[in-house]
Amino acid sequence: MTHIFVTLLVYLQSDAAVPDAPRNGSAIVEMVQQSGPIALAVLFILLLASIYSWAIIFAKWSGFKRARAQSRRFLRAFRKANRLQEIAALSEQFKPSPLVNVFDEVYETYRRQTGGSGPPQNITALERAAQTASSEALTAMEMRLPSLATIGAVSPFIGLFGTIMGIVDAFHGLGTAGAATLRAVAPGISEALITTAAGLLVAVPAVIAYNTFGASLREFGARLDDFSRELLNSMEEITLRPGVDPIEREAVRGLHK
Repeated sequence: MTHIFVTLLVYLQSDAAVPDAPRNGSAIVEMVQQSGPIALAVLFILLLASIYSWAIIFAKWSGFKRARAQSRRFLRAFRKANRLQEIAALSEQFKPSPLVNVFDEVYETYRRQTGGSGPPQNITALERAAQTASSEALTAMEMRLPSLATIGAVSPFIGLFGTIMGIVDAFHGLGTAGAATLRAVAPGISEALITTAAGLLVAVPAVIAYNTFGASLREFGARLDDFSRELLNSMEEITLRPGVDPIEREAVRGLHK
């Protein structure tokens, strides 16, 4: 402890003899240029992580935006249609929507049961098809999001590694220097400060994006569940052809209550 206090006092006494560094962007560039190989390697890794995370962020933001817009359009078309065949003919237009995947899977199961007309024969099979399609749609939307969580969690520790090595280099320079001055330890301290800041700059956007997209996934999950129930509840109305006898229609409805 005494050695550390003496070192700090030496720093304070020698600080007056060291000119102030320029407080602008050029000072940061200069410190990066003077950084050692370990710090440069850490900064390079963080740069790659940042580029990858921002690529994921922009791709997911664009994909989720299209999915929301197409889901609204698909729901409007679905609620206006009177027959499954009408929706099936238009579903490709709304393909970015995860609701389309649920509809296509349920409709394919329905076609295998009935040949494409008449009331469904096995509602339980349709429910399982809707659940499977919902799970697959959410899994596809969640793709690469764990990478954001990993980058957000690991980047500060990568920066901390650069910080530790910078401090080690700083005290090594202090021990080998002829005089205990800030000039002897400034490069190591610069590396420590730069890598710490870089790690935080990479981690913070990744964590924010991961939490934001996670909330969007929960929203889409709720929409998929609601749509699955709405689709299954309305299938007997939209699959009955015009002209079906009203008594037969009521009988079919009673079977599925």
